[in-house]
Amino acid sequence: MKKSKQVFLIDNPTSFKVQILHWINQFEVCTFLDNHAYASPYAALDCIAAVHPTSYISLEQVDPIALNAYMEAQKENWMFAHFNYEYQSITKPNNKTNHTGFPLAFLYTPAVIIELQDNKVTIESIHDNAQVIFDQIHGLDFSGISQTQAIKASITPLVDKAAYLANIDKILGLIRRGDFYEINYCQGFEAALTNAHPVNLYKALTALSPTPFACFYKNAHHYLLCASPERFLQKKGDQLISQPIKGTIKRNLENDADDKLQLETLQNSSKDKSENVMVVDLVRNDLSRICKQGSVEVSELFGIYSYPQVHQMISTITGKIGDNVSFSEILEATFPMGSMTGAPKKSVMETIDLLEPTKRGLYSGTVGYINPAGDFDFNVVIRSIFFNSNTGKANYQVGGGITIYSDPEKEYEECLLKASAIEKVLLSTHNTIDERLQ
Repeated sequence: MKKSKQVFLIDNPTSFKVQILHWINQFEVCTFLDNHAYASPYAALDCIAAVHPTSYISLEQVDPIALNAYMEAQKENWMFAHFNYEYQSITKPNNKTNHTGFPLAFLYTPAVIIELQDNKVTIESIHDNAQVIFDQIHGLDFSGISQTQAIKASITPLVDKAAYLANIDKILGLIRRGDFYEINYCQGFEAALTNAHPVNLYKALTALSPTPFACFYKNAHHYLLCASPERFLQKKGDQLISQPIKGTIKRNLENDADDKLQLETLQNSSKDKSENVMVVDLVRNDLSRICKQGSVEVSELFGIYSYPQVHQMISTITGKIGDNVSFSEILEATFPMGSMTGAPKKSVMETIDLLEPTKRGLYSGTVGYINPAGDFDFNVVIRSIFFNSNTGKANYQVGGGITIYSDPEKEYEECLLKASAIEKVLLSTHNTIDERLQ
């Protein structure tokens, strides 16, 4: 199939990103991935957008044969995909509500791909001429749009505080009994919104939290607006890289000395180190199932990274993938990610199923891409708003790792901290076309 591919130079990449978002939102399916220029030895793409499936597969049950067949048929093309948390065979399917609305899994080959690096834009299309697409995007004019947008929201917890604390007590009892060492327990919130636009919500969220695995993803009338700081799994050549996050503390940007003290507190926290090393061991075990013997290693343990809202503890585990290992085998071995489950994985996931009242859906699932060389990069879907443009409802979930050291009240406070950027977006009046966001 003949493709039109062309490179263009632009003056203002930040403003052009906003134009890309509005342009791709006209399509029924689109993906926008942005690393917000975070420097990392594992960085792959700065910013990429994809729209309009020329082919796709949507799954409502785990189906490795269909998944591998689709990927084999499309292996010379870019593919973009998501997998819900429930895309696994560890626990049995249940009839709980999936508030995120996304299908269990979805992969597609786009008609148009837009890559943005610094001031260089590369557009590849199988239908329209690349120049035509660039002119459409670059010509978008927002001068007629109202300068302010008052979003009205009423937020309802799906689990009240008393029930949350009671469940943490149950979990601590199971840990003391020896059922597992650590578990990631999540709670959800629902918001009824008025005057909300998904592009503006995403811009506001990522203005507060510009993170390296941010994502704007639309599938029909369901939106994922994601400010994730965490990588699930990357493949570069024969190397797999996982970077789980365990350990979070609030920043104080108004006081440098206190902010540094917060960082050092996290760095020296025995509880957070305990959580982190447990998930590192879990990821090492997962990778060893599909990597060459002796190749799995911890490249960085207890690394401290700073984001606009929080400091976080991140470790990096790498391994060389075994010969003839399929993508579905990689997923089976590593998904869901250890940072959002716990250890041992089977036992904690059964407890998650028992205690969490709804499906997680795409929350603590993953979104990413596979390129024509077979390399891929997938995030962990956290710090996210799920928006239904048909109903005007949004929902979000937050969670934390519970260990024997956990204090129920402090765990609840940590959940609220992680949700603070989302609540600021949902409960405030913000500019639709805001210089901070462009």
